[in-house]
Order: sequence, then C-alpha cells, then structure tokens
Amino acid sequence: MIRFNPISRPPGSPMRFLGPRVLCFSLAACLLAGCMTATPYAPRLEGQQTGYTDRALTQNRYRVTFAGNSATPRETVESYLLLRSAEVTRAAGYSSFMFDTRNTKANHSYQTVPYGPDPYYGPPGFGAWGRRGGFGYWGGWGFPYEPNVDVVVHTNYDAYAEIVLLTPDQAAKEPRAISAGDVITHIGPEAAPKPKNT
Repeated sequence: MIRFNPISRPPGSPMRFLGPRVLCFSLAACLLAGCMTATPYAPRLEGQQTGYTDRALTQNRYRVTFAGNSATPRETVESYLLLRSAEVTRAAGYSSFMFDTRNTKANHSYQTVPYGPDPYYGPPGFGAWGRRGGFGYWGGWGFPYEPNVDVVVHTNYDAYAEIVLLTPDQAAKEPRAISAGDVITHIGPEAAPKPKNT
C-alpha cells in the first residue's frame, strides 16, 4: 500500500484541525486496511475475485491461476500458483510438470481520503490564497495546487500459468521438469488453514 500526497504545510504554520466527520472517515479507512488478511489458499468461487482456478486445455495441458488481495504479497501469490499446479498434476495421475507460460500481473486501485478544508489558508476561491495560491503559483487566484485528499494506492497480484504434465520418461529428459510431490511437501504446509486462536 502506497500513500501519495501526504499532508504538508509551510514551516511555522499552525497545525490543521480536521472536522469530526473527516477524522471518522480516515479512522475507518485505517481500520479496514489493518484488519484485512491475506487471501487464503482456496478455490475462487463464483462472484469472488480471489483464490485459485484451473482448467484442462488438453489431456496433459492445464491453465492455472491464483489471484490475491492487496494484503497478499507477490511471493505468496506465485507460491500458491505453483502449489495448485502441483495438485492438478497429481490429481491427473502425473508426478511431474513444467511451466509452458507463466506471468504475474500487478493491479492497482486508488482510494482517496479527504482531510478537510484548511483553516489557516481559508477556502479556495477569489481572494483566498489556498495552499499554493497567489500570483506566480499554479494556484493562481486562490485555487489550491494540491487537492485536500490523500491518495492511497492498493496493489494486488494475479498469477497465471499454462502447465504441461509430464510422464516419468519425459520428466527425466526435461530440465524444466518440476516434481509435484516436492512442491506439495514444501509449500503445502504454508497454505494449510491456520488454527484460530480461542
């Protein structure tokens, strides 16, 4: 999560006092961001935007995806894609697979958090200085250079791959072959549901 346009003020100017409605809005945004947990390893159900999917393209080729929310690191998203690929391989009766194509996409969404009017400079408009108003500034006659909002950027990752399932003979000759059993052994415990604290 990246925050743009932090609150700024000239040296020596008094602190801003935000209205109660603005403070409540900002507090709610912070609580929502803090309470969000990473996407669990689970199938993506209808109407949901996170989780894994898989689809058979041919007898030995599958498309696998995993989408996380903004609290899920890229490394976790890619690990879960690898794990689902291994599970698909084993479920199809194979023991090895390889990636034919693989990609991870970053998606950005933006949230604006207002911090209210500036009581020191006055509201924007003719004759008011605003934040950067006056002659010779971008603000011109009192139009503020910076909006009275903070912009918070949320990033979530989607990982996509097409995998080819390999027979033991094919795996022995393919340097890119990945053992499904090894992946499940190493990554599976990380993806297991965590026990809830009581």
